[in-house]
Amino acid sequence: MTDQTLGHHTASRLPALKLASFASIGFPLATAGLPLAVYLPPIYAEHYGLSLTAIGLIFLFGRLWDAVSDPLIGALSDRTRSPFGRRKPWIAAGGPIFALAAGLLFFPPMAVTPLYLGAVLFVFYLGWTMIQIPFMAWSGEISGQYHERTRVATYTQVAGSTALVIALVLPTILDQVRPNDAALKLAGMGALVIASLLPALLLCLKSFPDNLPVRRAHRTPGLGETLSAVAREPLLLRVLGSDFAVTLAQSIRGALFVFFVSHYMGLPQWASGLFLVQFVFGVFAGPLWMKIGQRFGKHQTAVAGELVQVAINLALLLVTPDALALLIGLSIAQGLAQGSANLMLRSIVADVADKNRLDTGVDRTGLFFSVFSLAGKAATAAAIGIALPLVSWLGFDPRGVNSPDALEGLLLVFALGPALAHALSAALIHGFPLDETRHGEIRRQLAERDAVAVAAQ
Repeated sequence: MTDQTLGHHTASRLPALKLASFASIGFPLATAGLPLAVYLPPIYAEHYGLSLTAIGLIFLFGRLWDAVSDPLIGALSDRTRSPFGRRKPWIAAGGPIFALAAGLLFFPPMAVTPLYLGAVLFVFYLGWTMIQIPFMAWSGEISGQYHERTRVATYTQVAGSTALVIALVLPTILDQVRPNDAALKLAGMGALVIASLLPALLLCLKSFPDNLPVRRAHRTPGLGETLSAVAREPLLLRVLGSDFAVTLAQSIRGALFVFFVSHYMGLPQWASGLFLVQFVFGVFAGPLWMKIGQRFGKHQTAVAGELVQVAINLALLLVTPDALALLIGLSIAQGLAQGSANLMLRSIVADVADKNRLDTGVDRTGLFFSVFSLAGKAATAAAIGIALPLVSWLGFDPRGVNSPDALEGLLLVFALGPALAHALSAALIHGFPLDETRHGEIRRQLAERDAVAVAAQ
């Protein structure tokens, strides 16, 4: 039996049009994610009167809910058996839930209470997880080829990066049409999410087959045993640690970017523009690093990308308030390096799932992708919990006049924090043993074992 049995279209390159259709579901998810993190909290505070404390606690509990729902849905989708496959039923069911909650979140009534926001976010995160986690697992299954999986991840990253650019441009345009109209800005972003969801769902669900594995485990493990399997897979723990570090670095930079440009550089009018520049060039990062990964291998490329990030962030130490050109250049470089390690690490997760299935006889692809997603979310929360208190402890106050020492502290955290985290990410994934040769051998052994299982049926 060939590798064709283990993944769809694995014997040749996946059609580009089908890959674009498959990845399109990343567009509405990304257009929802940015407003949720950047715009929604201040709008709900300033326009709808919720306290920052209440909003912060609600979002904290939302992340705790993610910690439960992500691995749960990942494990359940691995165990799903239906005529439509394992992943498609979850994505199709999550779509209406996500759309309903997005409507309530982005088009709220005038009288909004903390209970309303908490309930809506609970449903919103549930719908999001029902789409995202099975989709990520499916992305690792439509091909079994080492480099083809990187192509799948690249198309998904480009769809998300394009969505982020549009999500950043839209509020800027609306500000020109109706300045300071928070309700219009929120509604515009919500309309973009909802309008893109239905066509993206249809394109994604029709793109590739979602067949059941050719071989089922003789015994279905319990949910507790399934979840504990994460701790028993050392290669997965290395990938999770590396991705946590790289996402921590990116999130520290994101949390402090506006403060750095507005206060250290003294150029608040440039903050949004430079943020947008970084994401515009980030659209080209995926294809660029995909080519590098195909030439040198996934973990080698992840290390190279992280070392480039270290150099870029250390170069920020050379930026002075009158060195705008240098900051623009570093922002462009940051965009071109953006997501390089995330892309490779996401592709590696599917390879690790293959190894685990060979070792244990159980397919845990959905579970492994769910904890990979959870590691990124945890890193985002940790970055805010580390960066903001640290710069405050160093004397920085976004609402007052800051001393030179306070601004120097802001620079050090903005530059050194991400540099150290990127270096840690590179160290964790350096020398990763699951390369293209080893993965090819794993796929060969899986094909032979599955052929025996089919012949015995």
